[in-house]
Amino acid sequence: MKHTQLLRAFVALWAAILTAAIASADVVEIKGGARIVGKVTKIDGGTIVVSTDYAGSISIKQSEVVSIATDAPVAVRFANGTRVDGKVTGSGDGRVKVANAEGEFTSDISKVAASWAAGGKDPALAALERGWAYEAAMDLNGKEGNKSQLGTSASVRATLKGVADTLQFYTSYDRQVTDNQKSADQFKAGVDYTSNFAGKNSWYVREEGGFDRIKDIELYNVAAAGMGYDFIKAPKQSLTGRLGLSFRYEGYKRPATPDVKSAGLDFGFAHRLEFKDSVLVNRLTVVPTFEDFANYRAMHESFFEIPMANPNWKLRLGVANDYNSEPPRGVEKMDTSYFTRLVLNWR
Repeated sequence: MKHTQLLRAFVALWAAILTAAIASADVVEIKGGARIVGKVTKIDGGTIVVSTDYAGSISIKQSEVVSIATDAPVAVRFANGTRVDGKVTGSGDGRVKVANAEGEFTSDISKVAASWAAGGKDPALAALERGWAYEAAMDLNGKEGNKSQLGTSASVRATLKGVADTLQFYTSYDRQVTDNQKSADQFKAGVDYTSNFAGKNSWYVREEGGFDRIKDIELYNVAAAGMGYDFIKAPKQSLTGRLGLSFRYEGYKRPATPDVKSAGLDFGFAHRLEFKDSVLVNRLTVVPTFEDFANYRAMHESFFEIPMANPNWKLRLGVANDYNSEPPRGVEKMDTSYFTRLVLNWR
């Protein structure tokens, strides 16, 4: 008899603990009777995202949900634009009630347009705002023994991005010394502005200047403007092509090498593919002159970026090519560099 009473007390205790645990969590009920217990992190685009301890983040089609209940206030925006911050309760009939100290609002689950943390900014409004993002990258490599080598590279990029336009400022410097002789001494700085005026169509202006002392370039400058088109424009992938007019200048230190001063074309492609935690980026720019289309300069960069323990820090692995079809005498047409860089991003 005592054993039976102890067993009943034990079962009642665990039932009370389980009930309290469920009561302190969000509950999403699905057609067919299934219940997902966790934390509703957001509702967006017809999908309800629930974070759970047992299965990580779960995405549920909103059309399959018959009830939502939260244990703490959240912000909810309905299809008619009404925003209510409060606890959400559901009765299992496809309707929800959001209640706070000022009252309550009841509607169908299908009419819930979005949900986010209580008191926070509406993600739809936040997406319309321009915001600055910053990036700093650096790598250092060296070698001692039969040959000595020391290389440093640093770059900074600032991006002001809105819904319809993007403004970028960037600069970088690369220096390599092999056996006490410079093998790379290159600096560049530029600005790039893009405005998406209609769907996948855009216009752009850009300017870049700098020097490359190993290639005998005391000063170079490329100014260009033209039109762009997004061949791919998706949340996780983009491919943009550019075609415009340019003016290219290259001033050489050696008097025997003629300077380049000519208008020309400006071709470019930029590709970005995001994975779960990493990103692949490819960029290509070609600038031929009208005086001689065989006289052109091509810049290429491809890199794969993966996050580190701190998400603000990333590791970038890539390759860059700088091609000049008519370089000075004694200078190779192609320069290829491979790099491994630490990248810091912040806002």
